[in-house]
Amino acid sequence: MSRLILFVALGLVVLAGCGSDAAVSGAEIERLRAQGVAPDLIYLVDLPGYELAEQSMGVINEEGFGAVYASPEGRQVELRVDHGSFGDDVCQGVPVHNATPLDARVTCERDDAGWYRVAGDRHEYVSVQGNRLLKLNGRVTEVSRDALKAAVAGARHAVSDGSGTPEPPRTPVQRGDLPTAGDGAPNNEVGPGG
Repeated sequence: MSRLILFVALGLVVLAGCGSDAAVSGAEIERLRAQGVAPDLIYLVDLPGYELAEQSMGVINEEGFGAVYASPEGRQVELRVDHGSFGDDVCQGVPVHNATPLDARVTCERDDAGWYRVAGDRHEYVSVQGNRLLKLNGRVTEVSRDALKAAVAGARHAVSDGSGTPEPPRTPVQRGDLPTAGDGAPNNEVGPGG
């Protein structure tokens, strides 16, 4: 009987760590670094009703971080973090990520959390933290403005190396099997005799 109680207790501890406030594991951080994500750009948010889809975490642009939060019903909210700046002067000129139609007019409203933007079927909050630009984006019909605002306002850095300075960007891997001209595909030609 005591083994059953121990098994149930361990199961509850594991489940308690699976919420939207779960941390990124050391192995995941190393995987992200290997992809080229700058550690200072790895952020997490708390979004009630949504869980971090760990397999979605990866690099965006050159060294930015992207992740998807999903609900049990299949709704999705995307977090994108990159170095950059943002302001009233560019708010309407920058497209809202994944908005349909692509040429949908962007509306902007500034508040204490950042910029609330709507275009077509999507809306997002944009927050600037130092030289980091955080964007939290979802469908208007699937996540509320208040939920986006609260999540982006509470965004937290997921990695701390203790020094407060990010690692330098990784050097790209040099491959010897890629041609110097053409489409960049490896040369798989078969020589005489097959």
